[in-house]
Amino acid sequence: MISEHYKRQLIKEARQIDVSLGQTSDFEKLVQEITDEQIDRAVLELIKNLGILTKKNSLPRMEQKQEKVVEILYKYLGASKVDGLYQNLKDSSNVSLDKLLNQLDELVGLENVKQQIRNLIDYNQIQQLREKNGLKKPDKTLHMAFLGNPGTAKTTVARIVGRMFKAIGLLNKGHFIETSRTDLIGEYQGQTAIKVKRLINRAKGGVLFIDEAYSITENDRSDSYGRESLTELTKALEDYRDDLVVIVAGYTNLMEHFFDSNPGLKSRFNTFITFSDYSLDELVRIFIYTCNQNDYFAEDQAIEKVRDLLHTKLNEKDDHFSNGRLVRNLFDNITLNQSKRLSKLTGHFAKESLMLITKEDVPQDDGLFSIE
Repeated sequence: MISEHYKRQLIKEARQIDVSLGQTSDFEKLVQEITDEQIDRAVLELIKNLGILTKKNSLPRMEQKQEKVVEILYKYLGASKVDGLYQNLKDSSNVSLDKLLNQLDELVGLENVKQQIRNLIDYNQIQQLREKNGLKKPDKTLHMAFLGNPGTAKTTVARIVGRMFKAIGLLNKGHFIETSRTDLIGEYQGQTAIKVKRLINRAKGGVLFIDEAYSITENDRSDSYGRESLTELTKALEDYRDDLVVIVAGYTNLMEHFFDSNPGLKSRFNTFITFSDYSLDELVRIFIYTCNQNDYFAEDQAIEKVRDLLHTKLNEKDDHFSNGRLVRNLFDNITLNQSKRLSKLTGHFAKESLMLITKEDVPQDDGLFSIE
């Protein structure tokens, strides 16, 4: 297998660096943590330590050695994985609680959600003060369940919560790992427990977000792997409760079935937050916010046409309705139509023309979910 090839190359290169430095197994140990235990921290530490050696000129041709190891690392883990680790590191860097609360407040709607998150932060800050003063601390976990339909900002809120918990000292890192059934269940007997343990190991110190968590147990009568995954996950919820937040999310009714599938599972979660569907006014506000975030400006007639389209979709509200994602699809189609309109014009484009969205750019209803 190609991954095994790159694994052997990584170990070989790390071992050569250790030998050249006259040390036992510092770099090789980091590589073993990456390849055998899938510890994300080890990836960043390996690259960091290689960079330190390069700056110090500790070894001949150290820069080339560093480039070779990083190149193999990208091939072994995949560019998206390595880049994602850097993004997680950036996202979980020290950000003040006030700034994170402002980010929460900037989200359209979700007033009930915002208030529950604020209450949760207030509660945990007071419990920390009680503990510092020698008072008893209630035995409650930080794990949560986010209930509601797709496109209601559950993932966005989960990211903010992780960084908030880091800001107040409840989590060591505050990083965010999003996962699904595929990441939690193995293909063969015995793989599932290993996959879950590795995932938990990666998530420690931060947030593990499991969207559509009910998919783990959707075939609970015949799916022994799903039951094994849930058993391991339930154990981890208790074992690592002091430096791990697991947030499960999905449709309200299906999540009820999920919690009923394993005795003791629901008791591991102390916070249940319901994300309501957006109203028409909120969907329009999301569209305007998306325009502003991407340096577009929609004229009033365009906004009214958008409102009419969204009103139609709200009235239909079938299985394809997806809240904020529907607005994103609409925005993408509108900006494509704007580009098509402008490309037919000649001459110099003023900055304002490149930003302006007109009513002609707003598609008809049948073009909302597809790019023409």
